[in-house]
Amino acid sequence: MENISHPPMEQLQDLEYCIDSNPPWVETILLAFQNYILMLGTSVMIPSMLVPLMGGTDADRIRVIQTLLFVSGINTLLQALFGTRLPTIVGGSFSYVIPILYIIRDSSLQQIPDPHERFLQTMRAIQGALIISSSLQIIIGYSQLWGIFSRFFSPLGMAPVIGLVGLGLFDRGFPAVGNCVEIGIPMLLMLIGLSQYLKHYRPFGDTPIFERFPVLICVTVIWIYSLILTAGGAYNHRPTRTQNSCRTDRANLISSAPWFKFPYPLQWGAPTFDAGHSVAMMAAVLVSIIESTGAYKAASRLAIATPPPAYVLSRGIGWQGIGVLLDGLFGTGTGSTVSVENVGLLGLTRVGSRRVVQISAGFMIFFSTLGKFGAVFASIPFPIFAALYCVLFGLVASVGISFLQFTNMNSMRNLIITGLSLFLGISVPQYFNDTLVSSGHAPVNTHAGWFNGFLNTIFLSPPTVGLIVSVFLDNTLEVEKSKKDRGMPWWVKFRTFRGDNRNEEFYTLPFNLNRFFPPT
Repeated sequence: MENISHPPMEQLQDLEYCIDSNPPWVETILLAFQNYILMLGTSVMIPSMLVPLMGGTDADRIRVIQTLLFVSGINTLLQALFGTRLPTIVGGSFSYVIPILYIIRDSSLQQIPDPHERFLQTMRAIQGALIISSSLQIIIGYSQLWGIFSRFFSPLGMAPVIGLVGLGLFDRGFPAVGNCVEIGIPMLLMLIGLSQYLKHYRPFGDTPIFERFPVLICVTVIWIYSLILTAGGAYNHRPTRTQNSCRTDRANLISSAPWFKFPYPLQWGAPTFDAGHSVAMMAAVLVSIIESTGAYKAASRLAIATPPPAYVLSRGIGWQGIGVLLDGLFGTGTGSTVSVENVGLLGLTRVGSRRVVQISAGFMIFFSTLGKFGAVFASIPFPIFAALYCVLFGLVASVGISFLQFTNMNSMRNLIITGLSLFLGISVPQYFNDTLVSSGHAPVNTHAGWFNGFLNTIFLSPPTVGLIVSVFLDNTLEVEKSKKDRGMPWWVKFRTFRGDNRNEEFYTLPFNLNRFFPPT
């Protein structure tokens, strides 16, 4: 036992740039562009899935993608400047898909005969639901309600939640790689080889380019490889599903994209409002809050910052609510949350700089207005992104598990809470998803569509199920006797802004705004 010497460490030690330190400018710009390329996967996939169901054309789809990228850039900049100030990308969220599908299937919208008119009316209904539901997130954030609720969090309770933020996205990993193994497998192997086995090799000066820019290098090489396969006719007689996953010209993004298009509020027309739609969308807001909380905790650890105190967490959730409001006003077709893959990239590159994320937001805004150029990057086959997700989602999950070092894992109480939270967090959403795929509807299937959408959205989210189980058990089982075992002596100082002197360095607002908005 004397040879085991791994004491708990508040901050990771082998990261090179923390939240307030910045790489050289050339590195910073390349890292920012790398973040932009990475978040394209989700930004393209969500509209590509939803817009055809709404009755939209390829031109409508590329316009929604442009709008989503544009608003994501604005939301990322607002979050990095005035929200949690952590180096996190804010982008489109899959959490909103279930209530959006409920809106799409609304009988009053399905009866519209003209597909384009149906697309516009459906988009306006989604906009109205996002605008109304954003008020819930804004209230929960700026009223400090989420900060008050976070008093029930502990390292033991949050470890499964953060772990499930990564593990819960497993269906976007290797299952998607398997849709095109000739692209996905080489991408996965190359990413691991460059970022791990060659990370200390420096062919050009002192910069470890294979560790800093593995996404840029691997995506470029495999993308060119996929272009050659497409041009050589490798997929000409393959099944439609394989062609959709593998071909670089299948999505018609480049041909449908305008040369220049500037997204603007209410571009699809005036939003329409429906109480049932809004209630269902509020479930996605709650799920987004929980998933973002886990992502913020992981990002703080990978940026060598303290866990965000309750005040900062609430501030970030409030600004995220404003982001959802912007989603509704501009018509992005979905709501916003923290991009988990970009959180994982902080650890893969060992760079947690806030400036990198701020410049990345500029790339999102710039390329979203230049339609043709943005569409070129958006035509990258999804299995390439799926291979990246295998590494990055796994990294985020391991960051969550690392919080268990502050707890007593020789305690049977803690083992039960951790194991049950992780297992149910994966098993319950999988049951809901399997039922949805096999029968066409999720397990909650009453005559009240808004009620179905609300509960099914909650229980299809692994971090949400994990939080319900872990926080409930952690705060009801032998609470007083288990304070040390839960990790509370270490955790309690991060509850308040002034509990740790480092909080001021990491989370103080810019432009001396703390004078007008003092921490509470």
